[in-house]
Formats: sequence, C-alpha cells, structure tokens
Amino acid sequence: MKTDPTTAPAVRKVRRAVAELHGELVRNGLVAWTSGNISARVPGTDLMVIKPSGVPYPELTAESMVICDLSGARVGGVLNPSSDTASHAYIYRHMPEVGGVVHTHSRHATAWAARGEPIPCVLTAIADEFGGEIPVGPFAPIGGEEVGRAVVSTLSGHRSPAVLLRAHGVFTVGPTPRAAVQAAVMCEDVACTVGLAALHGRLASLPQDQIDALYRRYQTDYGQR
Repeated sequence: MKTDPTTAPAVRKVRRAVAELHGELVRNGLVAWTSGNISARVPGTDLMVIKPSGVPYPELTAESMVICDLSGARVGGVLNPSSDTASHAYIYRHMPEVGGVVHTHSRHATAWAARGEPIPCVLTAIADEFGGEIPVGPFAPIGGEEVGRAVVSTLSGHRSPAVLLRAHGVFTVGPTPRAAVQAAVMCEDVACTVGLAALHGRLASLPQDQIDALYRRYQTDYGQR
C-alpha cells in the first residue's frame, strides 16, 4: 500500500511549528483580526504547510494547518488555504533556498509600502538583518501568483529577506519559517524607528562599506554558532 506523504512525521512536525509560529505574529503586534499568514516548506518534499483562510488566530491548531503542493493545490487538511497560497508556492518554486514565508500588514512597515518607499539603511540593525535598504516592490493583485512574482523579482539581487509591496504590506522569507518570522518582526521594528526619525528631517544612509561590515559580522559572528 502506498504511503500518504501528508501523514508523514515530517509533515506533522511542520504543521505544529507553523501553528505555533502564528502566535509570534500576534505577540509582536504584526497582525489584526485574521490577516497575515505563515507557510513553511516541508524539507525533502514538494509540499508546504500554510495557514487556513479567514480563521482567527486563537483557533489555529496544527490540525487546522493546510498542506499544499508547490503548485498551490490543497493535498491535505480540511480547510481552505490562505488566499496567498499560490504566491507562497511561487516563491518556493523560484527560491529553493527559502524554507519559510511570512506575510503581514504590520502598521509601520505597511505605512512605507503605502508611500511606495524603501526603508533606507540608516541603522546598524537594518544593516545587520537586511544587508541594506528594505526594498519596495510593485503593486500586484491578490489571489494568484502575481504577488509571488513581485516578491521574487524584487528580492533578486538584494540581501534583504523582507520586501514591502506597494499599497499592500510586507513579505519576508528565510531558510526556516522562524527566520522568516524574525525578519518580519525586525522589519516592523526598524520601520517604526526610521519612520519616527524621518519626521524630523532628512536621513543619511550608512556608508556601503560599513553596511557590508555590519552585515558580515552579524551573519557570521553574532549569537551562538
């Protein structure tokens, strides 16, 4: 008898992790009502796990997470997947290094997206985490692959794991779903600080050599390796 891949231990583990990580979006004030979502690639498969559409955060469980293939089709779970599923799938297909994707409409970062402006690299925290400015991408309609295309094309050539989509919100990526959540948290934090600073006048970006040095140090030396 052929084994159902959606019941494999690896899939169950990812469903639990993705369900738990949605709590971080709430704790860090990145989402309102049922907006926003997290997905994760299931290692070693052509599957991903994503939040169900329109379900309140307190009701999310591992069992409610939806399993989809990388075309965006549901292959496991009983609920409808996020309306952003096709775009998450597009990102995984075109960015094989990505293991997690997060989407939010967090207030301060989305304010920059509403203005269609990148967040300039004026803080060491931005150089550390994003390796330069946080880029802004084009407007794209929701529901198909268009948002995913905008994310992939904008991040191409950037070190940033975050992109602001014009008139929409924030998408972040990472080698793991937790790393993508970290990028979303840090994106909102620096968006707030830089936004406040911009109220008082023009901002000057850090010199490129300092950005490179800070990014290299943070990526190779910071934390427990």
